[in-house]
Amino acid sequence: PELCAVFHCRDCWTVLGDSLQLCSAGTARLDCLVCFKVTADVVWEESLLVGLEAPLLGCAYNALCCRSCGLAVGFILYSATSDLASLRGLFCFFKDRILCYLLENQMVVEASKVDFPAVTL
Repeated sequence: PELCAVFHCRDCWTVLGDSLQLCSAGTARLDCLVCFKVTADVVWEESLLVGLEAPLLGCAYNALCCRSCGLAVGFILYSATSDLASLRGLFCFFKDRILCYLLENQMVVEASKVDFPAVTL
C-alpha cells in the first residue's frame, strides 16, 4: 500500500481502524473515510436515524461511536440517495473526528490533511 495509517478517535486515541480496510476517501458531498472493517472499539447504535440536513438529508443511518469515550465518529448508511448508494453498509468515519497515525514517517495528523490514494468501490 502506498500510504499505511491507523485511524484513532480524536478524543481518546482509541484505535478504530486502518487504511488497509479503506475502500474510499469519501465523496464530494461527504468528508469521510469509508472502510470495509473496523475494530471492536467501534460500536453502532441499533436505532436508525434519519438525516434532516445536508449531507445526509433523506438518508437513514446508524451512528458509529467510539466504545471508549462515546464520541460519534461516523455512520453506516442503511438507505441513501442514489449518489450515496454505493456507501450503504460500509463504515464511514468523519474526517474531523479521527486522527491518522502514518506508519511510514511515524507522525500523527488530522485525517482531513491526508490524501489517500484513490480507491474504487
